Amino acid sequence: MSTVAGVLREQQRYADKPLLICDDDRLTYGQAAARSSALAQRLVSLGAGKGTHVGLLHPNGSRFVVAMLAAARIGAVVVPFSTFSTAPELRRQLIHSDVGILVATRRHRGHDYVAGLREAVGAPPERGPLFSATVPMLRHIVFDGEGDDVSAGITGLEDDVDGSDVLAIVYTSGSTSDPKGVVHTHASLLDHQRSLNTIRGLTESDRLFCNSPFFWIGGFAYGLLATLVAGATLICSNAADAGRTLDLIEAEKPTVTNGFVSGIAHLTRHPSFPHRDLSSMRRGNLYPIMAADVRPVDPELRHNMLGMTEAGSVVLLSGDESDQPESRRGSYGFLAPGFEARVVDGELLLRGPFLMQGYYGRSREETFDADGWFHTGDLVRRDDDGVFYFLGRAGAMIKTAGANVAPAEVEKAITSVLARFDPGVAVHVIGLPDDERGQIVAAIVATDEVFDQTEVVRTLRSQLSAYKIPRRIATVRHADIPMLSSGKIDVPALRRLFDE
Repeated sequence: MSTVAGVLREQQRYADKPLLICDDDRLTYGQAAARSSALAQRLVSLGAGKGTHVGLLHPNGSRFVVAMLAAARIGAVVVPFSTFSTAPELRRQLIHSDVGILVATRRHRGHDYVAGLREAVGAPPERGPLFSATVPMLRHIVFDGEGDDVSAGITGLEDDVDGSDVLAIVYTSGSTSDPKGVVHTHASLLDHQRSLNTIRGLTESDRLFCNSPFFWIGGFAYGLLATLVAGATLICSNAADAGRTLDLIEAEKPTVTNGFVSGIAHLTRHPSFPHRDLSSMRRGNLYPIMAADVRPVDPELRHNMLGMTEAGSVVLLSGDESDQPESRRGSYGFLAPGFEARVVDGELLLRGPFLMQGYYGRSREETFDADGWFHTGDLVRRDDDGVFYFLGRAGAMIKTAGANVAPAEVEKAITSVLARFDPGVAVHVIGLPDDERGQIVAAIVATDEVFDQTEVVRTLRSQLSAYKIPRRIATVRHADIPMLSSGKIDVPALRRLFDE
């Protein structure tokens, strides 16, 4: 079962079991098979087949899942689009990815995608073939519900799909680079999730609560595909109201969590949070909302994990979710199966069968070195036990008065100090130009709580060398952290916060 079609066929033993629960939106394994078959036939009628690039512009929910399955089953290449994308960003990705058919929602959280696509494409995104000089490869846009009423099933196209065929092009970008389309095959993504599921113990009896968007690799692979492979149930929420999300968690009782801690911080500030029964969640990394008796006293003494789009989700992790000794503070665990790793001048290099095929539109020589190693740009160290520690991005190192400062180290120290005031605090450390020192260390703290900066600095002096302590600290609300549509922090905008 090295293809999505093969996995879906195997999991029909759970036909009446929920594959997805997203607020009031529910999808069983049987419904996923039937609805994706109908949409696949609609795509075929529009000219899609093996190798056709099919874009997905949907938030988390059953329509994303059905569209992904429909495209994958006929051997089309799935190209997720961020729902945060602006019209210019949609245009750039449509052009770069050679998408021929786009399956899209009309609206989500105040975004009008019909208007956005009209601006992006330069033509009305209506029924019928598109002929746009701006986006020459795009021929059709299929909006919500179109194709749901098709009754015909899939032809034998899915039998022609092989594990070595491309499943998805998932876009990633740094804060200063152009988007890159990361190419993964069916087998590389599915087999990788199988091995990761073994490590984290995700089985058919589990219910995974995940707050990662499906259009990024964490939600797409470590959330959605991992759930499908395990025969588990995936729970997510698009609710703006924290109370509704807490209602969902209490009612559906997830057993495992995964995602971004900052994305669930607002749940802990809801007035009802202290009275909620969250005892079902006993494994995972969303500590602030998990059962009280399994929350770590100090998260830095639990193994973290490192994931990247190029590695098909998580590449450093550990199945041991207990508190570690002080000597392992800040650990990121071990190398995932299916990868080889080298550390050269502090940079993590990877290769192996689960690694991406490459970047779409770029040659292999532009992506890998002569020996097939991918240079990740992540700075790490590895101890004698094989445990890895993430130090930061190579381009993010701060050079202050001749000394190198890893932002991640300072961010962890500040977070540990402030976590007792705000469990969901987010800290971003950057370098600011300085005539005397070259750069100075500065920190942006995202919190809705009030804290004493002087006291924080005083505490940091016992944890960090003097040159690592921020000389400037800015405080903003969580909602005011500047973000790119890729989900990454807008670093130039962070620097402008100090100008303001």
